[in-house]
Amino acid sequence: MAEFSQKRGKRRSDEGLGSMVDFLLANARLVLGVGGAAVLGIATLAVKRFIDRATSPRDEDDTKADSWKELSLLKATPHLQPRPPPAALSQPVLPLAPSSSAPETDPEVTPQLSSPAPLCLTLQERLLAFERDRVTIPAAQVALAKQLAGDIALELQAYFRSKFPELPFGAFVPGGPLYDGLQAGAADHVRLLVPLVLEPGLWSLVPGVDTVARDPRCWAVRRTQLEFCPRGSSPWDRFLVGGYLSSRVLLELLRKALAASVNWPAIGSLLGCLIRPSMASEELLLEVQHERLELTVAVLVAVPGVDADDRLLLAWPLEGLAGNLWLQDLYPVEAARLRALDDHDAGTRRRLLLLLCAVCRGCSALGQLGRGHLTQVVLRLGEDNVDWTEEALGERFLQALELLIGSLEQASLPCHFNPSVNLFSSLREEEIDDIGYALYSGLQEPEGLL
Repeated sequence: MAEFSQKRGKRRSDEGLGSMVDFLLANARLVLGVGGAAVLGIATLAVKRFIDRATSPRDEDDTKADSWKELSLLKATPHLQPRPPPAALSQPVLPLAPSSSAPETDPEVTPQLSSPAPLCLTLQERLLAFERDRVTIPAAQVALAKQLAGDIALELQAYFRSKFPELPFGAFVPGGPLYDGLQAGAADHVRLLVPLVLEPGLWSLVPGVDTVARDPRCWAVRRTQLEFCPRGSSPWDRFLVGGYLSSRVLLELLRKALAASVNWPAIGSLLGCLIRPSMASEELLLEVQHERLELTVAVLVAVPGVDADDRLLLAWPLEGLAGNLWLQDLYPVEAARLRALDDHDAGTRRRLLLLLCAVCRGCSALGQLGRGHLTQVVLRLGEDNVDWTEEALGERFLQALELLIGSLEQASLPCHFNPSVNLFSSLREEEIDDIGYALYSGLQEPEGLL
């Protein structure tokens, strides 16, 4: 009975506190104005959360997760300048009378001028400085990286033709952000496409959602016409698993070849650099070290299209039931769409993408946001008919942060070209909370991200 009375008394106390808070907020706008009401709202929310934590202790992660979601509902409050008292507005300012006790100034002594106050840069100016110092790559380094990537492609293609003469590969083509003006530092890989040449009429594509994996990101490459062209008629039949061309089996073969069979010291000596295959990654990566730069070449085994289908499919290290499927590569269509939008209105969408990539890579809490996530955000914003000139770059930057926060609150970021794919599906709840908290803090003080 005593415990029930204690709980009822606590509940009445909480109700009384809630009624007082509601009364204050309801009348704050009349007394303090809009800006003052916003400040009071934030302070009241902080006090309420302090009382809640004191009465019902919670984990630190839960508190941080709730705080950024609740506070993101409140817009950034402008800092109000203190108003002078009314009397000061009507009374004239009288000059100060010279004091007789003040010491006389020696006319021969030159007064020391104080150092000028540091300039307060706007967000727009900080973004442009950040772009110049952290994003822009010198043209000489870009040219050298392209030369190295092209030479490695030629050497690797010659090796594949001698090592696997029975497998018809197409021309090895380097590409990616470096070639599309979307390179944001050395972290972006050079894409080296290794296309398979499949026989027309012997292969067809099956959507991933129609397979046992039920994965909308992927496609299966099925072997057809087995009654007329039995198994063994195609050199790619050695990689079949259950009647489908297996990306996993093909990746394992090429990974072993790149790691053990290629004479990388000789090739590196010929090209004037050091080349080593990455053994820590399941992807086919080549780490290149030159005296003037470092870069990573991603060897992407690809099916460029089947039966007049323009989809580009990649052999990717997928897990579970999707291990033998092929991942649809959306980078070419995303880059082409951004280029078309910028060419239409001379916009800065690609520059915004580079800024976001550099900011996320420079912040450990935002490291889970990759180029794929940020590209979708810029594409969604880029379709809007708004100002995309350089003068509006700061405004678009804040808008991108807001869109990311809203997507994280819903734990959903649909793919621009395939809305059934949620790009946040691989993030854990703890990761979403950490990213959301960091983004909300950055939205309040954007300069802290630069």
